[in-house]
Parts: sequence; C-alpha cells; structure tokens
Amino acid sequence: MVADVDTMPSGCGSTWPVQGTGVGVDMDANDGNPISDGVAVPDFYHYPQVPLAAAEMAGDFLNLTWPDGTQLRCHRYWLRENAIGLGGIDPATREGLLDPAELRDSMLVAAVEVTAAGDLTVYWQPDNSCCQYHGGWLRHIAEGQHRPASWLPEPRPWRSETLAQPPRRLAPAALVDDGVLCDALNDLIELGVCVLEQAPSEPGFLSTLAERIGPVRDSNFGALWDVLADVALAGDAATNSTANTGFRLGPHTDLPTREVPPGYQFLHCLVNEADGGESTLTDGAALVAALRETSPEDYELLSTRHWIFFNRGPGIDHRWSAPIIDHSCGDGLLPTLRAFYPVRAFPDMPESDVPRAYEALRRFHRLADDPRFELTFRLGPGDIMCFDNRRVLHGRKAFSGSGKRHLQGIYMDRDEILSRARALNRARAAH
Repeated sequence: MVADVDTMPSGCGSTWPVQGTGVGVDMDANDGNPISDGVAVPDFYHYPQVPLAAAEMAGDFLNLTWPDGTQLRCHRYWLRENAIGLGGIDPATREGLLDPAELRDSMLVAAVEVTAAGDLTVYWQPDNSCCQYHGGWLRHIAEGQHRPASWLPEPRPWRSETLAQPPRRLAPAALVDDGVLCDALNDLIELGVCVLEQAPSEPGFLSTLAERIGPVRDSNFGALWDVLADVALAGDAATNSTANTGFRLGPHTDLPTREVPPGYQFLHCLVNEADGGESTLTDGAALVAALRETSPEDYELLSTRHWIFFNRGPGIDHRWSAPIIDHSCGDGLLPTLRAFYPVRAFPDMPESDVPRAYEALRRFHRLADDPRFELTFRLGPGDIMCFDNRRVLHGRKAFSGSGKRHLQGIYMDRDEILSRARALNRARAAH
C-alpha cells in the first residue's frame, strides 16, 4: 500500500538515494549465515523474508500490517534511528549514530510504500532521502523476538520431586560442540543448574571453559579461586572464608555484599577425599513461590525489609543494604536472593520490624533446607557444578576424617551466559 501518493517522489533515484540496499555478503558474526538478502538490517543476524501487506501513516507513527493480521506501530524517530545510513545505523558496526539531541521536528515521513518483495520504504523530509526496512526484521520486532527474554528458555521452578538430580552434560564435548554447550546453558537458564562431568581434574580448566562462554567476573577472591581444605590440618589452617573450613554451609548465595551479585557460579571438583561434604542445591524460584503462596507475611518482610551485608575479610570492606528477596536488580522474572548468613551483619530496618524479620528469616532458611526443596549429591573429581548464583541456593554438609577437598571456582555475570545462549540458540534455529 502507498500512502500520500501525491507527495511521494517517483522513485529512489539520484534525488531520493536509497540507503541500506544491496547488502547481502556480510556474514552473521554468530552463525556464519549471510545477513538478510537485498535489504540490510540493523544487526548481524539473518532474517527470512516475511513480506508486509500494508503500511499506513498515522501522525508520528506508521502502522504496519502482515497478511496474517500481525501489526506493528513504529514511531518516526525510531525508524530514523534505525535507518542504515542517513546518520542512523552505521553499516560497518551496525550501531546507532544519531544523538537524540539531533532529532528534529522537521524529520518527517513524506510517504511510505511496501515494495514488491514486501519490505518497507520510507521517504523522508526535508532532506529528500529514503530508506528501506527489511520485512522479516520488522516482523521479528512485532513478534517480540527483540526483547531480552527472546531466544532463551523460560525459567522453570523445581522441587526435589520434580528434579531428582541436576541435568548432566559432558565437559569435554562442551569445549568443542556448540550443541552441547547450548544445551548446558539452556539448562542453567531454565533450571538454574547443570553439572558438566568428566572434566580433567586439573587446576585451571575452568579458565579454558570460560573462554567458550565469555569474560569471568573478578572478585576479592580473584578471577579463579580455590575452595581448599585439608581436613587433617583444618583446625590450624588460616583462611578468610568459611568455605575453606570443614563447617557445614547452609543453603546460601555468594557475594550478597555486592550491588549486583555474580549471576552464575562454576565449581570444579579436583579432589574430594573427605568424609561428608555432600553438595546441596535449592531452587530459590520454587522457594519464593511457596513463601508467597503459604506465608505472604514472611514474603512481604523478606522482600521489603533491608539487612546490611558486610565482608569481614582482611583488607576489604564490601557492604550493601538490601532485602533477602531483592527485586531491585532482577530481570523482571526472578528476584535476586541475598542469603549468605556469614556476611549478613546488621538489620537495617525499624526496630519494631526486627523480631518479625528474624522469624521470617528463620522460616526461610528452614524451608530452603527442607528435603522437599533441596537436592543432595556428592561431587566427584572432574564434576563441575554450574548454577545461577542469584536464584539457586547452594550449600554443603560438614566434612571430617582425613584427606583433601579441593574445588576451584569462577563467577560469570548473568549477561555473559544469556548473551552466549541467545547467540547459540539463534544459530541452532538458523541451521
């Protein structure tokens, strides 16, 4: 459909130069496919053609319609920002160039039309230019595939009755097979946990694995850190972390002292000769859902009353004040759980709320350690326990006897896991 025919030029010739056409040889940086044929798109992905049926002007918006009735409304400024060339999208980087301060009232859409291939052509005033937009790229926005949750599995809460053991994938295969790595990352996003097995029992392997995913999140423990206890020497060993003792660690999440705690944690078992020390996992998504349903007052106290979390290690002073169930830095789907009692130092709430807050906190931790919610299993040499540190509470039983227990760990931000998973899932769909 053509709108405002009387004001539309006769074509995109020298007077109305077409921007963003004729690009079909650039390669998708993620899946190796050529980008969408004919009309360039503002990213490096391939989009199948989904021809438009109609385009109509409606004030500052364009109403786009596909033959099946799907619709999309586009503001004129947004279209100008996403124009390849015209000072919008840089054809080389596919990043935006248009400073919002440069948006002008005079940037008007003179006319629009749908091409024979089903793409959108927009004619602009006052610079006598035009630009084409790929119909398939526009359709992926209409279907919500541009949103952060797209190309990712939905989180699925679990209890011990619905997930008897964490899913397992082969660590050596994850290093060379994108399909195995994709499955493992999808496990982490959907369930919050995955075990990679048969990894070499060699220090530093986690750094090699991380190179397949993304940057490691550094901390005061270092980029690659050790959880090391010699049971025979445990009483004499100096340490700055309860993790390096033989004490029981109840269900918890790491580094609640940070404004945004690390998103994911990988723990690689190198040696486990101690008696006891079984690992535990509790799905915070299921735990929070149960609290909200059965103990709404506890849920309200845990999600609104603040505690101060404080690192007590020598030479460091990390602090943050937040609720145990923290919705402020979540993704809208799952809250961040701040549940590490060794660094939960002070109530940060009115004095009248402290008794009730402690009662809610006590019930929260008892429920987290309830067999209905908690998985218990033993890590063996070569096992890598991977989990969502802001969703899944992990812990371990106390251990004793003789022998060493040596794990290495890394943190990764949630952004890195989600980015890699999206790229792998899109590549899988394209092939």
